[in-house]
Amino acid sequence: MVIPMATIENIIRLKRNRATLRPEDLSSFVEAVASGAASDAQIAAFTMATWINGMNAEETTRLTLAMRDSGETLSWEGLDGPVLDKHSTGGVGDLVSLVLGPVVAAAGGYVPMISGRGLGHTGGTLDKLESIPGFDTAPGTARFRALVQQNGVAIVGQDDTLAPADRRIYAVRDVTATVSAPPLMISSILSKKLAEGLDGLVLDIKFGSGAFSADAAAAHELAQQMCAVANEAGLACSALLTDMNFPLARSAGNALEVAEAIHLLRDGKALARLHEVVIALCGELLFLGGIESSPQQGAKRAEHCLSSGAAAERFAAMVHGQGGPADLLERPEAYLAAAAVRVPVVAHRAGFLSAIDTKSVGEAVVDLGGGRRRAGHVINPAVGIDGIRNAGEAIEAGEPLAFVHAANSDDAARVAGQLVSCFDITEERPEIQSVVHGRITGVNRK
Repeated sequence: MVIPMATIENIIRLKRNRATLRPEDLSSFVEAVASGAASDAQIAAFTMATWINGMNAEETTRLTLAMRDSGETLSWEGLDGPVLDKHSTGGVGDLVSLVLGPVVAAAGGYVPMISGRGLGHTGGTLDKLESIPGFDTAPGTARFRALVQQNGVAIVGQDDTLAPADRRIYAVRDVTATVSAPPLMISSILSKKLAEGLDGLVLDIKFGSGAFSADAAAAHELAQQMCAVANEAGLACSALLTDMNFPLARSAGNALEVAEAIHLLRDGKALARLHEVVIALCGELLFLGGIESSPQQGAKRAEHCLSSGAAAERFAAMVHGQGGPADLLERPEAYLAAAAVRVPVVAHRAGFLSAIDTKSVGEAVVDLGGGRRRAGHVINPAVGIDGIRNAGEAIEAGEPLAFVHAANSDDAARVAGQLVSCFDITEERPEIQSVVHGRITGVNRK
């Protein structure tokens, strides 16, 4: 079906003028995006009009379903466990997917994870995995299905068959300052997850200085909206609200985060914040999928899969199955790129670390070349920041607050100098709160 240019322009005009779009309007626009009839400029106009004027619940649901139906939907006959996945709204040092997928697979679930690249100051799972030599994030649908069936988990990017309209809109959002529009965020996330043919989905909705939602109230509203859309589509779903006022891990940067994920899988050791989020999300998924009777029991099983090494085995199988080295867990330093220069960010005073401007940490990674300022930008997998000190830690003057990994000395010195002001050191130790701040439920588990 050919969508007339006048129809595309009229749909944009309606949303610009704050009109409520009909289901057929949204279907027509999404079809135009998927077929190529809508230009990037028209997509940009639509996304900006949506960012400014928003959408009601019905519009958001219809947009999501139209984007799902712009391509094929996977089915998973013959599996002996539930098909499960998670999505995070994006953070700094958020390497959860690299660990969660193998943990859930080790517990008896199947995880066909379709992930994205970095958006703004937040990192992307595909960018992290592509820092592993040979790792293929585009194996094609048939191979993707076979990998999930064989290893229990595969993490890939979108291809042209699954929610193709979202792929175009996603790229435009990244460079038009419309990433944070709730209707666009919801439809992007859920259209892909619905196309995966899932039995259960858990959402990690972040708030704080390093998240797209600045405060817990905004994150709570987004979580409710997303669960409502999932409800309408019949998908078992729940959401956790998690704090992103501090980086989730000790590192931010692609190869650095892969190395930290390997350390957690291999040795069971991680920053308490990271460990808490991984286990809580896994517990939710194992409950939603019917593997365990409660999120608490799911968390216990996830702990066992992590500590026993079963999750590490699944990760190794996933990496090798998708073209990476078979011995990555044993010798990560032999494969993961290292930056040419590493310099400390030095504390100028003693005290306790009470706050971090987490968004600025993420932006520093982009500035170093570890993220994108425009679609198609080639990133440097080796650069980033590691050794990031955590909330409440005692700091001595002259001690490192973090380490900058850079391609050259000039970049390292510049970014290290900028990062000093991102760390707030006070005389009194701050009160440390749980990173998981709430749970929103969707439909009952399957």
